[in-house]
Amino acid sequence: MTTHLRLQRAAFAGGCAILLLAVLAVGAPAADAPVTAGPVTTGQRVFTCGHSFHAFWINPILADMAQSAGITGHETVGISKIGGSRVIQHWNVADDKNEAKAALRAGKVDVLTLSPMHLADDGIDKFAELALQGNPQIRVTIQEFWMPWDKNEWPFTGDPAKVDNNAMTVAGLKALHDPYFAAMDAYVRGINERVGHQELFVVPVGQAVNALRGLIIAGKVSGIDKQSDLFTDKLGHPHAPLTALGAYCHFAVIYRRTPIGLPLPAVLANEHRPLWDAALNKLLQELAWDAVIHHPLSGVTGP
Repeated sequence: MTTHLRLQRAAFAGGCAILLLAVLAVGAPAADAPVTAGPVTTGQRVFTCGHSFHAFWINPILADMAQSAGITGHETVGISKIGGSRVIQHWNVADDKNEAKAALRAGKVDVLTLSPMHLADDGIDKFAELALQGNPQIRVTIQEFWMPWDKNEWPFTGDPAKVDNNAMTVAGLKALHDPYFAAMDAYVRGINERVGHQELFVVPVGQAVNALRGLIIAGKVSGIDKQSDLFTDKLGHPHAPLTALGAYCHFAVIYRRTPIGLPLPAVLANEHRPLWDAALNKLLQELAWDAVIHHPLSGVTGP
């Protein structure tokens, strides 16, 4: 483990570093019958429903990473984008315009990625049930994210001018996110228990973001001096390093393999910032992999 990761794990001990549990493979006969699942070697057909912390950017970056990894057949089946959305809003799109439902019913999806704003809602349950009808082996991923405005509140009722991302401490990040992570995990576990196997998997993007912010607070990230450098606005929309980090988390969960060693993705290269280089890219890969293998609901284990 790198020095960066030792610092990160120490800072978030008891928080983001969670005890490894046995992981269930897709299609396992019962929720308590763990099966070791290896890397996914074939390209996955992916449909995404979400908001601007997720669906507005994830798919082209994920496709770029899959191509760089030598994975053939990766496909973006469709994207449903609704700003600030709960999952139920994507479900409630009229049937004649609901591309997600149509693709799921037709069995054209291997992985459905969802992310509610900001708490779980019954749209997740509805999509999970429908998804199994079209493809009993489907995986549904739930992205846990970083809190908008650095506040556990949606919609936001404060004064945006008073939001200061750089004032956040490691302890503050933990206190802010731990209840959210716990609630999301409990919701995912509940659905998996009802289904009888692990259909839903967590993509721990928020945990990886917090780890990165902890390193920035400690002055350990070359090329990123302030936490606010990660965001394009005070709401928390992600800048290129965060979208790359989030995509690495999705890549690791969807393909059950480490992103460490993949080349600089286009989302970073296109920024033409000398310090957003191979070293930063490797750090983002390490943080993503560490977050994924230490989340008990990611479906991934590692060294």
